[in-house]
Amino acid sequence: MPQTEAFSADIAGLDALDVPVQPAPSAARRLWTGAWPRLAAVVVAIGAWELLTVLKVKPSYVLPGPAPVFSRLVRDIGSGLLLHAMAHTMWRAAIGYGIAVVIGSGLGILVARSRVVRAAIGSLLTGLQTMPTIAWFPFAILLFGLSETAIIFVVILGAAPAIANGLISGVDNIPPILLRAGRVLGAKGISSYRHVVIPAALPGFVSGLKQGWAFAWRSLMAGELLVLLGSSLGVVLQNDRDNSDAPGLIATMIVILLIGIVVDSLLFARAETAIRRRWGLLTD
Repeated sequence: MPQTEAFSADIAGLDALDVPVQPAPSAARRLWTGAWPRLAAVVVAIGAWELLTVLKVKPSYVLPGPAPVFSRLVRDIGSGLLLHAMAHTMWRAAIGYGIAVVIGSGLGILVARSRVVRAAIGSLLTGLQTMPTIAWFPFAILLFGLSETAIIFVVILGAAPAIANGLISGVDNIPPILLRAGRVLGAKGISSYRHVVIPAALPGFVSGLKQGWAFAWRSLMAGELLVLLGSSLGVVLQNDRDNSDAPGLIATMIVILLIGIVVDSLLFARAETAIRRRWGLLTD
């Protein structure tokens, strides 16, 4: 009988440790949780900007306030000027970045899995990644002239090394036990890369893709400012500068900033979140 009472007491103690499961937050709450820090940052930035204009740190024709800039932004978007320029710029970005992904991925796999190739060009890739892409433009213009090809060429050189190094880092950090398990299960050759190496290297690869996009976007903007062809964001930016049009200049800069944020949020941030959730690093 005493044993039964002791057992009942133990069970009661375990029951006391039960923690009620909280219901999952609604979609609206999750959206607000993710959005309010960004909204707060935007409000603070605009407030600081307005304060600078009120204090007249710079003349209004040099540093206009938020109101005239956003008014100009709405007008340029409504007229189709910025939309047409955005389309041309994004076409260049897609072509250059797409080619860079193919080249960078191929080089990354080759260097990661071959000691000879790593010894030959591994440090060269790092050197190319650290080299300012603006330094390539004189050479690109010499090779291809003032053309679309010169811009795409520099975009590729800016992005491909970062993508390759990201994939190399991802492959280098694969736990050896995963590779051995893959071999035991019969994953060899192309099958090993498809089912073991690439999935295990995804965190580093996505990081390299994200960094490659940053390099590609910066290279593209520099190229469009140097090679003034057609209607693009770089051309609009340069025209505003030539005309001393500060509201138009800042409005175009805001568009360039927003494109970078949107691409990161819709592509790379989602990819990173999906990978972390698949690896069990995120549970909600």
